[in-house]
Amino acid sequence: MNLYNPSARTFMLLLASAFLLGSCGNHSQEGASADSSAQSAKAQRIAAMKQVTDQHSFARPEEARIIHLDWNAAVNFDTRTISGTATYDIQAAESADRILFDTHELTIDAVTVDGEAAAFSLGEAQPFLGRPLNIPIGPGAQKVAITYTSDPGADALLWVEAQGEKAPFLFTQSQAILARTWIPVQDSPGIRFSYDATVQVPQGLMALMSAENPTEMSPDGRYTFTMEQPIPAYLLALAAGEVEFRSVGERCAVYAVPELIEDAAYEFAEMEELLLAAESLYGAYAWDRYDLLILPAAFPFGGMENPRLTFATPTIIAGDRSLVALVAHELAHSWSGNLVTNATWDDFWLNEGFTVYFEQRIMEAVYGRETSEMLATLSYQGLVDEVDAISDRNPDDTHLKLHLAGRNPDDGMTAIAYDKGYFFLRLMEETVGRERFDAWLAGYFAEYAFKGMDTERFVDYLNETLLTSEADKAAVRLDEWIYGPGLPDNCPSVSSPRIQRVDATLTAWEAGELTTANLPWEDWMYQERYRFLSNLADNTSAERMAELDATWAIGSTGNNEVLFAWMEQAIRSGYDTSYPRVEQFLIEVGRRKFLTPLYRAMKETGQMNMARDIYAKARPGYHAVATGTMDELLDWE
Repeated sequence: MNLYNPSARTFMLLLASAFLLGSCGNHSQEGASADSSAQSAKAQRIAAMKQVTDQHSFARPEEARIIHLDWNAAVNFDTRTISGTATYDIQAAESADRILFDTHELTIDAVTVDGEAAAFSLGEAQPFLGRPLNIPIGPGAQKVAITYTSDPGADALLWVEAQGEKAPFLFTQSQAILARTWIPVQDSPGIRFSYDATVQVPQGLMALMSAENPTEMSPDGRYTFTMEQPIPAYLLALAAGEVEFRSVGERCAVYAVPELIEDAAYEFAEMEELLLAAESLYGAYAWDRYDLLILPAAFPFGGMENPRLTFATPTIIAGDRSLVALVAHELAHSWSGNLVTNATWDDFWLNEGFTVYFEQRIMEAVYGRETSEMLATLSYQGLVDEVDAISDRNPDDTHLKLHLAGRNPDDGMTAIAYDKGYFFLRLMEETVGRERFDAWLAGYFAEYAFKGMDTERFVDYLNETLLTSEADKAAVRLDEWIYGPGLPDNCPSVSSPRIQRVDATLTAWEAGELTTANLPWEDWMYQERYRFLSNLADNTSAERMAELDATWAIGSTGNNEVLFAWMEQAIRSGYDTSYPRVEQFLIEVGRRKFLTPLYRAMKETGQMNMARDIYAKARPGYHAVATGTMDELLDWE
């Protein structure tokens, strides 16, 4: 059942306000006096303002917060800027005399409060946090409007230049705290707002947002959007390019540039099936539609769970639907993250750990336990490697609950939040039983829908509602998982007979007991091929790599996960025949998951000059999220 009526604008604003104020249920108004209603609203407001402090935002929601945005903006590809006016409905405490916004790389031109010109001030710039925008407000202030222009180098924005017949493309990446670089906003995951927008882009381009979207190109380049469900700023998203729309289900569609639209429609034809499987597990989908936009290959992530419109990399188009686990992951975020959101970035695991667990359950429901267990086995391998690597630098970063004060929250976006979080939830499922755990998780999503959650409140809720017996508490060992380093020794074991056979095959091949021609390569699924390549010994000779390539044409595979694993090993083996393909890949693809290991492999094998030469060519096409990581890795100035 759809909980939202798109035509009921007033109802949705009231609902959003109730969620923001901490309202948890339906309140009958029969017989209620005006005084009692006012007292109830005041109590709710006070409760909402008693929240954890987000150390990555200048906003002070206990004083004044945004609840709705009306955005009117124009996208200028010539100047690489977005200019516009952001008008906010606000909610303020009775004693509030200001409202604070986050800004970074923005020029603030004018401010009004309730239609009257207002003074404003910008604080000192702080690394990665930007500058606080302080706007004085009087009692009863209801609207604040900010007219501004983004900088050409704003970190959230990537402007992809037109090439030949290909039109230019713009996309945003707001997570974690980059929304403030393209719109002045209270940029905290604990602050939600609904929005309307009117966006002007050049003719011949379609604009799309994390909202109700067009399906056809506007002749004049003007588009309007509505997002009635309240979202945090990191889920605010915009893209503009020459894209087409293809429906792949009753509530699902893909958008892509003309040369990719047919491939994308084929690749993601099963999206509706994934959505139905998700709903059958943990309740009705709350966002009306689930669509997918294929971005240029410079997108720094596999996917971004922007509500109603997942942004995705074209590297998941394999031609055989083998990489749809990423779609399952972003879809799962519609519950874990978008619906129930981490209150601060220290609580990031509450987004990603739940999402990986949910992703695995969707994959199991649609493609079977064998496939999901192969994915879980690969996750475990990656987690062990990540724990080892991070422990050498800072063991505290292997805790689920992070301490990122004074640091860029991007530092916390590691496999710990994703995969340690997943195995923690799997441990609880195995401890209390799947049926009981599923009922609890569905209830959790329902009870905290459109609210923020911090780790400490989650622990209290968990102990009160799921781990109610001392035996269950002792079996799970909450503190060790959440506040302790590394991977506890009660981590659930995963077992995949297919992966075990791959490992045995690899051992036989490395020992010379099995020839390359006799590898069951053509019978393997992508997970098996990835496992084989990613577990090759670092001292595998270039000659053996050449033999693998000549026999199975691995270097020309259309599966980018397999290709990545192949290229990383080729670098470590000194298989220089593959280097032109590595360079081409690194110039064309900006996905950080691939970039970091490949550049690191060059660095660790004494090929720093090659790494820096390639990076010099590729860097102008990378998003700031990627260049920030690569600059540090390669000592780039």
